[in-house]
Amino acid sequence: MSGRRGVLPGFGLAMGFTLWYLGLLLLIPLGALVLKAATVDPEKFAATITSGRTLAAFRLSFGAALVAACINGVFGLLLAWVLERYDFPFKRLVDGLVDLPFALPTAVAGIALTTLYAGNGWVGRHLAVLGVQVAYTPLGVVAALTFVGLPFVVRTVQPVLRDLPAAIEEASASLGAGRLQTFFRLIFPELLPAAATGFTLAFARGLGEYGSVIFISGNMPMKTEITPLLIMIKLEEYDYAGATAIALVFLAISFAILLAINALSLRSAHPVRRG
Repeated sequence: MSGRRGVLPGFGLAMGFTLWYLGLLLLIPLGALVLKAATVDPEKFAATITSGRTLAAFRLSFGAALVAACINGVFGLLLAWVLERYDFPFKRLVDGLVDLPFALPTAVAGIALTTLYAGNGWVGRHLAVLGVQVAYTPLGVVAALTFVGLPFVVRTVQPVLRDLPAAIEEASASLGAGRLQTFFRLIFPELLPAAATGFTLAFARGLGEYGSVIFISGNMPMKTEITPLLIMIKLEEYDYAGATAIALVFLAISFAILLAINALSLRSAHPVRRG
């Protein structure tokens, strides 16, 4: 008995096209970066990636992206819960605003955030009274990355919440479980894989973000200079070897971190059962 014919072409054709498309958009550019880095003098390579300016940019990029992703992991989950579990006025408007960072050009977002959090801005002037400065500090970088990364967590958690029946919560309450117990024992384990995926996406977006950060950060070397900006500066100075070295190391570290996060996400989604 012959198998049922699918809508898509056969496996060989589909796989071949997939590999060709993936190679064209991803593997060839990354391969070119590796080949270019192989031509860089080893002493120049080592000096570039271990310089104080480069290490400071690495620390800020990875640290700010991690903090922003953690913030979005918490408040993105809370926002998704409110949007899926409650009805309130202008709910559709709030739900649509979640996607604003997707549609808004990053440069516009950076200018808006800088205007908002500058010392004379609507929010910045009140924070200045408390001795808190956001614009032109690492805190401003975190604010920008939090803004652009929020939709990833909300949009990955919402479908899971939508498919999770509210009857589970009602049944748990009828059996005497408290709200916190119901959430952490029944609901959170179901949301954890989606939340981890959203966290990973927000973290990855934060690592590569450029437009929204350069305006609010102030771009001060050793203080508020992110790695993508440092790469651009090297290119503008025609230091292609230095830009290639920084880009390759940044890519390798980013890939290793994302791979580790994905591995942990898979383990949380499919825990090992012991006999």
